[in-house]
Amino acid sequence: MTSRQVYRLKAGNLKNLKCITETLPEPAQEEVTIAVRAIGLNFADVFAIWGLYSATPKGSFIPGLEYAGEVLKVGEAVKDLRVGDRVMGVTRFGAYATHLNIDQRYAIPMPAEWNFTQGAGYLVQVLTAYYGLRHLGNLQEGDAVLIHSAAGGVGIQANRIAKTYGAYTIGSVGSTRKVDFLQQQEHYDRVIVRGDDFAERLQESLDGRDLNLVMECIGGKIFEIGYQQMAPMGRMVVYGSARYASPGNRPNYFKLLYQFFTRPKIDPQKMIEQNKAIMGFNLIWLYEKAELMHQILQEVGALGLAPPHIGHEFEFDQLVEAVRLFKSGQTIGKVVVTVAHQN
Repeated sequence: MTSRQVYRLKAGNLKNLKCITETLPEPAQEEVTIAVRAIGLNFADVFAIWGLYSATPKGSFIPGLEYAGEVLKVGEAVKDLRVGDRVMGVTRFGAYATHLNIDQRYAIPMPAEWNFTQGAGYLVQVLTAYYGLRHLGNLQEGDAVLIHSAAGGVGIQANRIAKTYGAYTIGSVGSTRKVDFLQQQEHYDRVIVRGDDFAERLQESLDGRDLNLVMECIGGKIFEIGYQQMAPMGRMVVYGSARYASPGNRPNYFKLLYQFFTRPKIDPQKMIEQNKAIMGFNLIWLYEKAELMHQILQEVGALGLAPPHIGHEFEFDQLVEAVRLFKSGQTIGKVVVTVAHQN
């Protein structure tokens, strides 16, 4: 058995997240043991820590959906992985750890030229972006695509994918300091800072084009504006709701209740009349479809995308600080926690 450090808590308050030492059992027949080298942070982590994510385990659990590391041990039935292989993967929680056991299907060889931080910053974002754009959104050449949280991990990958299909991309952000990065480094066609004039700014950015596809993760009024401006046969893919985030260690329940009861409501009959579609997407569902996940990764691999943009790195003993920064909305690119191992 392997001794490991993990961050564990009972959901409800970030203050409950504590680093402890525990023992990891030997891998099962179809599993490998990973010496984790980097951990990718995701918004689902925050909602799980707060107990607002429906897939959150009951009782004490280890957050984290994304990791990269080296294979330390292999189960008896594992054939395609060897000790020392560099892999990246997704897991249904449990990644906030120095070591973990994972089904071999979720330990994916990393590109040889990538480092561990890039490996830990790739899978959740690219799977969400590609599945949303192509499999649900039916992205086509020439489409105008609105991508919210454009400077986040999903937003950056969504723009890169959309550009490979010849799309016109509009990104939305909450801060002016992110605009230059998106226009100069990620080559968005237009970038909007979300504010009271968002509807007008979106209309100007379209410059006479139809709005064909929206990658929606904000909610509230921004959701409503995007839906209203979509053209007939427009598709909106909803994969998050960042407006429910708050800066504290725990949710602001009064604000949550207000936002919940005032959330936009769409009439299905109007959807028929307007020829518009809304599709929801939860990555946990895709995690359970391992064959489809690998198919998507093959499709993405053929696009030749650049490595993910890692904007912020923290060490393992700074993980709580990393989560605090991540949920602040002030980050650009992926937030990754590195894990040092003594050789």
